[in-house]
Amino acid sequence: MAEVNLFLIFLGSIGFDLLIGDPSFLIHPVQIIGFYIKKISDYLINNFGENKKILFWGGLIVAISTIGLSFSLGKLIELSYVQLRNNFFCGLLIFLGLSSCIATRGLISSVKDIAELINRKEINDQNKKIIKEKVQRIVSRDVRSSSMEHLLRSSTESLTENSVDGIFGPLFWIFIGIVFMKFSIFLPGPLSLGFSYKAISTLDSMIGYKYDYFKYLGFFSAKIEDIFTFIPSRLVLITLPLVSTKVNQYISILKKSYLDGKKYDSPNAGISEAIFAYISGVKLGGKSKYKKEIIEKPIINANGASCTGEKIKLICQLILRLQFLWIIIFFVLIFLLSRV
Repeated sequence: MAEVNLFLIFLGSIGFDLLIGDPSFLIHPVQIIGFYIKKISDYLINNFGENKKILFWGGLIVAISTIGLSFSLGKLIELSYVQLRNNFFCGLLIFLGLSSCIATRGLISSVKDIAELINRKEINDQNKKIIKEKVQRIVSRDVRSSSMEHLLRSSTESLTENSVDGIFGPLFWIFIGIVFMKFSIFLPGPLSLGFSYKAISTLDSMIGYKYDYFKYLGFFSAKIEDIFTFIPSRLVLITLPLVSTKVNQYISILKKSYLDGKKYDSPNAGISEAIFAYISGVKLGGKSKYKKEIIEKPIINANGASCTGEKIKLICQLILRLQFLWIIIFFVLIFLLSRV
C-alpha cells in the first residue's frame, strides 16, 4: 500500500503548489541544482573554453553528476520514509519535495501578471521596462527591443513550452515513480524521479543551447531532456483537446499540431506549442533575437490570431483543466493497481 500513501502525498503536494506555490522561506531545489551546474560549467568554460573535446565530455560529467545527485537524494528520502514505516518527517520532505517539482502556480501567475500589465490602457516607459524585465525572466531570447505584440508572443510561447517542462513532465515521472514503488522500494520512486526530471530540465535551461561553448558543454543535457520529455509532450498532445471546446475536431487538430510541431529543431517544444496554439487559436513562431543573432522559428497555426492577454488566460485555464484530467486518470490507474 506504499503507492497509495505516496499518491495521497502527491495529491496534497499538487494542492499545495496550486494554493501556495514555492514558499519564499524555503530554499528551492532548483536553486541548489542551478548553483552546482553554474559552478562546474563556469570552471570548464573559464579553463577549457577553447578545447571542444573537454567541454563535450565535461558536459557529460556535469549532466550525469547533477542527475545522479538529485536522484540519490530523492531515493534516500523515499527509502527512509518506507523503512521507518511512513515516518512523518520523511513524509513531509516528500510532500515539499514533490511540490517543488511542479511549477503550476509560479508559471501561470508570472505569465498572467505580464498579460495584465500589457492589457492596461496606459503603458508608459516605466511600465514597459517592468514588463520587459518580467518577460526576460521566463524566456531565453533578448526582449529589450521587443514590441508589446512580441512580448505577448514570447510569453505565450514560454507558457506553452514550459507547461510540459514545468508541470506535465514532472507529473508524468512522479506518477511512474509511484507505480514503480508498488513493485519494489528499491526502484526509482516519485521523489527520486521528480528530482531527476527537475535536474534534467534545469540542465537544459542553463546549458542546453546551440551557440558558443554551450554547443559542446550542453550537448548531452539537451539530448537527455529531449528523451525524458518525449512521452509527456505526446501525452499533452493527445489529451489537451479532451478538455477544450474543440474536442469534436480531435483528429484534425492532432494532425495539424503534429505536422507544425515537427518543423521545430526540438522534438518536444514544437509539439507542445503547436497543440496549445491550435486549441487556443493563436499564431506562434517568427523572428526572435538570441544574443546578437536573429532566429526565425517556423510558423505554427499560420491562420491563427495574434497573441493577447485573453488568449494567455485561456491557455492557463486549459493547463489547469488538463492537470485535473491527468490527476483523475492517475487516480483510476493507482486504484486499479492497488487491487492487483
